Amino acid sequence: MLMRTDPFREFDRLAQQVFGTANRPAAMAMDAYRSGDDFIVHFDLPGIDPETIELDVERNVLSVRAERRSPAPEGAELLVAERPTGTFTRQLFLGDTLDTDRIDASYEAGVLTLRIPVAEQAKPRRIQISGGDSGRKQLSG
Repeated sequence: MLMRTDPFREFDRLAQQVFGTANRPAAMAMDAYRSGDDFIVHFDLPGIDPETIELDVERNVLSVRAERRSPAPEGAELLVAERPTGTFTRQLFLGDTLDTDRIDASYEAGVLTLRIPVAEQAKPRRIQISGGDSGRKQLSG
């Protein structure tokens, strides 16, 4: 049998229900970094069914939405409910230098990973300088 060991968790849960924070979409933890020509973003989404994950890009705004449902069957008496359920959302504002048409997404071990490539026109490139004889003086002897 499960025992409740932390009475303050129940106060937190009650406060969430009273003040409405339990029904509000929760944010998801995120890490982001650049590696070579890609921006990599990791979202923590443990226990999420991949079928509930939605990714949308509109203009330069990437929206991530996922849902975690309670594993308890309907009508079951919950003794402890510490894992958050419901809808999780996050929005990222992407720069114009990223290629939003080629975003790659994968979900493994509770982590959603996005690879967003840098757009070709934003990558550094070397400019070739053409030369000619016009800048040289020829000495005749």
